[in-house]
Amino acid sequence: MAEIEIDGAPADPAQLAALGLLNYGHFTTLRAEAGRTRGLTLHLDRLVRDCRTVFGASLDRELVRDRIRHVLPADGAPVIVRVTVFDPALGLERPAAPAEPRLLVTTRPAPAGPPGPLRVRTAVYRRELPGVKHVGLFGLLHHRRLAQLAGYDDALLVDEDGRITEGATWNLALHDGRDLVRPDAAALPGVTEALLAGAYGGPQRREPVAPSGLDRFVAAVAVNAGVGVRPVAAIDGTRFDPAHPAVAELRAAYEGIDGERI
Repeated sequence: MAEIEIDGAPADPAQLAALGLLNYGHFTTLRAEAGRTRGLTLHLDRLVRDCRTVFGASLDRELVRDRIRHVLPADGAPVIVRVTVFDPALGLERPAAPAEPRLLVTTRPAPAGPPGPLRVRTAVYRRELPGVKHVGLFGLLHHRRLAQLAGYDDALLVDEDGRITEGATWNLALHDGRDLVRPDAAALPGVTEALLAGAYGGPQRREPVAPSGLDRFVAAVAVNAGVGVRPVAAIDGTRFDPAHPAVAELRAAYEGIDGERI
């Protein structure tokens, strides 16, 4: 059963309405199982860092952990947890007022089994404050919707200079048969991306990547906390091998990372 709590208590409809109407805040999403999650420290780092940027306020890391523990299923079943930081007292007229951030913590069942390969198309779009995981998702979901209406699974974003940045809700990694390559452009620094970079034992680098240069890669993966490592079968008209050994190596590297106790 899904859980929705604000500061450890059942969510108050008026406070949820404030978040929906103002849509100002930030969040992180993680997968928890048996009281553990990969990259917990990095998720907490993100929340603390983004809270300073978005609200000019500090955030108690231990309080966040306690709020997450409070919503986890007693049987340790895998769930996707989202921690959203917002202030229901802020309004449209005075968003610069001193903030007192609150914690909205929600869960949903984690996907069962590895998801299938993605087919994505590129879209020219750059998120506001790309380094912050904020709640302004309209542009991302709009481009995802357009991609799906065109027969694709998702959208891959390209900036105004023609460089690939990130997926709608995931980071991209590519393999050229020797090196793991991550696009070098303004994008959200993903927790799963960072964990994979640390766990993968092969050579890797960052460099600008353009859609026109994708044919030099043999494999591509989408990475985020919800699905881990997911193969990408095609970007626009460029195809990749979802069963390439590099995909299995990357998935094994990620799955070999120990979860931290929440």
